[in-house]
Amino acid sequence: MSNENFGFSHENLKKVKKGVELFNTGHFWDCHEELEHWWLEDRGDNARLVYWAIIQVAACLYHLEKENLAGCQGMIKKTWDKLERTEKAFVENEITEKFLNWSTFKSLCRSIPENSTLDSFKELYKYKFPDPESWEFPNE
Repeated sequence: MSNENFGFSHENLKKVKKGVELFNTGHFWDCHEELEHWWLEDRGDNARLVYWAIIQVAACLYHLEKENLAGCQGMIKKTWDKLERTEKAFVENEITEKFLNWSTFKSLCRSIPENSTLDSFKELYKYKFPDPESWEFPNE
C-alpha cells in the first residue's frame, strides 16, 4: 500500500534506518547508495522526498570532505528544493520529527547561505540523526 496520502510512515522509517546509521558514522557515500535503493523502489510514494533530501545532504557532505565547494553548493541547493517539496506534499509528521529530528535537520540545511564557503557547512557536517538503535516501532 502506498503511503503517499499519509506522510512518512514507520515502514518508511525502517527503510531509512541503515542509511541513517551510515550518515551518523560519516559514511556519506554509502548512505547515499543505501537510500538511493529505496528512493528508486518507492516511486509514487511522496515519502521518498525525505530519502531524497537525506541522499542529497549525504552527497553534499561527501563533497565537503573532498573540499569541493561547487559540489557542496549544488547539492545543498537541490536539498532546499526537496525540503520545500516535503512540506508542500505534507510528508512531514510526528515520525519525521521524533525519529529524524526533521525540523533541526531542515534548519541546518537552510542556514547555509547561497554564497557559502566550505566553513558554512561545518554545523551540518556535525549533525547526527537520533540514534536508530533507540528507535522503537509499534507492533504492526
